[in-house]
Amino acid sequence: MEFRLLAVGDVVGSSGIACLERHLRGLKKLYGADFCVVNGENANGVGLTPAQAEAMLAAGADVLTLGNHTFNRREIVPFLEDSREILRPANLLPSLPGRGWGLFETKLGPVAVVNLIGRCAMDFGPDNPFLIADKILKEAGEVPVFVDFHAEATSEKLAMGYYLDGRACAVWGTHTHVPTADEQILPKGTGYQTDLGMVGPVQSVIGIRPEQSIAKFRGELASRYEVAPGRCKLCAALFTVDSASRRCTNVERVTILD
Repeated sequence: MEFRLLAVGDVVGSSGIACLERHLRGLKKLYGADFCVVNGENANGVGLTPAQAEAMLAAGADVLTLGNHTFNRREIVPFLEDSREILRPANLLPSLPGRGWGLFETKLGPVAVVNLIGRCAMDFGPDNPFLIADKILKEAGEVPVFVDFHAEATSEKLAMGYYLDGRACAVWGTHTHVPTADEQILPKGTGYQTDLGMVGPVQSVIGIRPEQSIAKFRGELASRYEVAPGRCKLCAALFTVDSASRRCTNVERVTILD
């Protein structure tokens, strides 16, 4: 028996949510996906609200993961405490609301989904994600493990992939909003992609109006970022896992244009 997990990149803004609502269920059916993990930390541009989280779950996400914008909208805090289907990075301070990993029932039986955040060029100092990953894998036991590593540096993401090779079924990166062309199966059987990309506007700079990013890099006075208008794309990856060996047998990049 095979188990197929669809991992979807950062959803950006209301247009990204609408794109997810239009395509996710059909995409899951098309690819025979048994489970779906969506990164939702940019659903409000930065951060997300409970209503946005509920909309993405209703659209077909089984689990939502987050990242460096987890607490930009503080109204999400009670939702983090009450909902099992939303995860924040596990290597944030343990005193902060929410949980960083969970067990979820699937046709494969219980699987663990883990959310971690990187430390390179992220402008803050969470706990060491490599050491926290070790701790979580020990607590999770023998169940299949899937990891969303929300990080900036490709080197840190690749290092995590190789570090968890043979111990996790799949490791994928989020945060940079640009899909990488390196989907692969690592030597010990872990599926990997450095970054999934995003669900957001095609004509944009990582989802934002291009003129705003240009102004920032020119050193002009910054304005509040706005999600770019226009058609959207949905970027994801499909990881196929053999249920007996728990090794990834195939990784496929998925892109849908509105």
